[in-house]
Amino acid sequence: MDLSVIGLFDSVSEAQRALNELVQAGFARDHISLVAHDASGQYSKYLKKDGSFDPEGDVTADEGAGFGAAVGAITGVLASLGALAIPGIGPVIAAGPLLAAVTGGTIGAVAGAATGGMTAALIKTGLPEDEAQYYTEGVRRGGTLLVVDTDSDAKAQRAVDIMDRYGAVDVNQRAQEWKQSGWKYSENAQPYTADQLKSFRSTSQTSMSSSMPSSTTNKQTQTNKTQEGKQVLPVVEEKLDVSKRQVEKGGVRVNTRIVEKPVSEQVTLHEEHVNVERRPVDRPVNASDMSAFKEGSIEMRETAEEAVVNKQARVIEEIVIDKHSHDRQQTINDTVRRTEVDVQQLGGQQSSSANSFDMYNNDFRTHFTSRYGKSGYNYDQYSPAYRYGYNLASNQSYSGDWSTYEPDIRSRWEERNQGTWEDFKDAIRYAWDKVRGKPASATR
Repeated sequence: MDLSVIGLFDSVSEAQRALNELVQAGFARDHISLVAHDASGQYSKYLKKDGSFDPEGDVTADEGAGFGAAVGAITGVLASLGALAIPGIGPVIAAGPLLAAVTGGTIGAVAGAATGGMTAALIKTGLPEDEAQYYTEGVRRGGTLLVVDTDSDAKAQRAVDIMDRYGAVDVNQRAQEWKQSGWKYSENAQPYTADQLKSFRSTSQTSMSSSMPSSTTNKQTQTNKTQEGKQVLPVVEEKLDVSKRQVEKGGVRVNTRIVEKPVSEQVTLHEEHVNVERRPVDRPVNASDMSAFKEGSIEMRETAEEAVVNKQARVIEEIVIDKHSHDRQQTINDTVRRTEVDVQQLGGQQSSSANSFDMYNNDFRTHFTSRYGKSGYNYDQYSPAYRYGYNLASNQSYSGDWSTYEPDIRSRWEERNQGTWEDFKDAIRYAWDKVRGKPASATR
C-alpha cells in the first residue's frame, strides 16, 4: 500500500461508527486496523478465545450493553479481533495489519518489547517518528486508533473526511497539551492507572468542548450553532458536479526508414569489331596502287556501347495522418451524502399536540400485520419505513401533495436502501398520511 490514513478517537463508539462508514464507502476490510485501549476489560469480556463475538459476555446487567454493542459491531466488520497486552500501554483489543506488525504476527499475552513496538509499527506506515509517538500515547491514555491502508490520494482524502466526520482528534494539538502538563515520550513508559485514565478522559472531553477546530486539523467540525438561545442544526446535502479534463488516450507514431532491394533491367548494347583479311591476288599495278606503294599506316577504330546507370526518385505512395473527433454521452454514477435528521421526543410530560413516533407505533404494527403479515418480513424490518414516513410528515418541507415529493422521497430512501422502494413505499406513505391526519391512500 502506498498511503495510510490514521485517526485517533477518544471513544471506541466513535471509531466503530467511522469504521462502519469506511467499509460502506468501499475500503477493504483487510486493509483496516483498529487498536482500542481496554484497561478495565469492558470490551474483551465480549470476545471468545477464537476472536468471535460473545453476545452474552462475562458482564453484569449494570455494566450495560453499550460495550457489547461496540464489540459486536467491530467483530461484524473486522475478523480476528483479539485481546492482548502491550507493555507501556496495557490491555487492548486489536485487529488488522497493524496488529500483526506490533506483535510480529503472533497474538499472545504480551505484544512487543515496549511501547516502541506500537511506535515502530506506525513509523513503518510512513508516519513521522514524533507523530507515531503521539498516536501511541493517545492509545496509552485510553484512546482508540483506526488505520486505513489505501493506494490513491483520492481514497486517502475520502478516508480523512470520514474520520473527521466521526470525531478524529487533532493529535498534534493534543500532544501540545500533554507536553504543557509535563509529558515526554519514553519507550519504557508504564501503563497509566485507572484514576489517571479517568482524569485523561475528563480532560479530553473538556478540551474538545472548549477548543475550536482548525481547517488543517483532523478534528470534527462542530455544526451546532447557538442563535439567540436556539440550536440550529444545518442539514447538509452534497450535489454532484461533473466537469471535464483532457487526458491522453494513445495515438500513432509513424517512422520512416530507407531499405534496398535488388532490381533487374534489360538493355541492348551495340559493339563494333575490326576484321583484317589478307587475300592473295595477281594483277598488273595501276596508278592507284603505285600511289599507295610507299611506307605508311592505316588505322580503323572499334566502338561499343556500355550501360550507364542513372537513378531517378519518384513518389509512388503518400501516407496521410490526420485526426477525427466525435462526441459521446457517458453516464456518471456516484453517491452524494445528505444529513438525515431523526427527531426523538425526550422523556417527560408532553403536550397533547406533541405526537411522538411511539404514539403511532401500535397503529403502525396493526397496519403491518394486516398488510405484510404473510410477507415473510417482521415488524422490525419495516419499522424504519414507518419512522421515515413519520419524519417526513413532521417536516414542513413535505407538507404538500405526496405525488409532488415522491421522487425525492424515493431517492433519499434508496440512498441507504437501494432497490427496496417498491417493497416499503406503502408503509412510508401510510405513516405519512397517518401523522398528517389524512386517510391512507393505496399506492399499488
